[in-house]
Amino acid sequence: MIRWISRFLLFLLLLPYAGLSPAQTPEQSKRPTPTFADFSYGSDSERQRLDFWQARADGPAPVVLLIHGGAWKVGDKTYFDSAAIEPFLAAGVSVAAVNYRFITQAMEQKIEPPVKASLRDAARALQTIRSKAKEWNLDPRRIGAMGVSAGACTSLWLALHDDLADPKSSDPIARESTRLTCAGGNGAQTSLDPKEVREWMPNSIYGGHAFGFAAPGRSRAEEFELLIPNREKLLPWIKEYSPITHVTSDDPPLYFDYPNQKAPPVMGQNEPDPTHSAMHGIKLAEKYQALGLEAVVSYPGQLDQKYGTLTKFMIVKLTAR
Repeated sequence: MIRWISRFLLFLLLLPYAGLSPAQTPEQSKRPTPTFADFSYGSDSERQRLDFWQARADGPAPVVLLIHGGAWKVGDKTYFDSAAIEPFLAAGVSVAAVNYRFITQAMEQKIEPPVKASLRDAARALQTIRSKAKEWNLDPRRIGAMGVSAGACTSLWLALHDDLADPKSSDPIARESTRLTCAGGNGAQTSLDPKEVREWMPNSIYGGHAFGFAAPGRSRAEEFELLIPNREKLLPWIKEYSPITHVTSDDPPLYFDYPNQKAPPVMGQNEPDPTHSAMHGIKLAEKYQALGLEAVVSYPGQLDQKYGTLTKFMIVKLTAR
């Protein structure tokens, strides 16, 4: 019962970023039966599991990774229901929904910084899926990732980071590429640098937990205030795990959706929800546009007219030949 309540509370928290109707409940939002459920992609945690749905296709199908949100502290792959999964399957795109280690588990395992476990788990899941290309009838050249909130940040980090493949590894999965065809998300954070995000939005409070300042009873604002005086010391970590620092001219197209952004954000002013503000997407899109790359930022009042939705964007990019 406690586990169900936790999932329901997370559902309510992330509902604005899910693209689902407010009338839906966890019972109503059923998922299709996975082709493979709770498939293990690692041995460091029970959280290293994914669900996979194989699309019907004449040839190798593209695949999209769905990465749940919850500040890398809560959440589950079952957050993604039929509304999120079935449009991809109908378009001939296979789907994988990924779990990963939480910040608290990473701290228990003494991983530094803790966010490394969450992001590297997503990379490992991606490599595992790519290694299954023949068995699962996948096209390894057409893989995308999208998520919600922290899951969106993870998706962008995968898309922008240099390839994490280790060609000299004795592990064949570790030799697989982590590069993506496209990526996007709802409510994505693009920087974890406290100085940078406070310049964008003075009331920003998100990121301290990613670098080890989480503790029982400590608020997100308190975590952030502990990160600020430690910024210079932690700057290599902050740069490594902030998607915006990895933008280069060979990066894939991106889509940012901020459904709770009711008015255009203004640089240097407080935001109603700074953690999920469109300012994050706008600032990364500026770097993208300077390189002639495609980055779509959509929010109420400035909705994307070309693709319409994040899901449609991903389908277009993944099914293009």
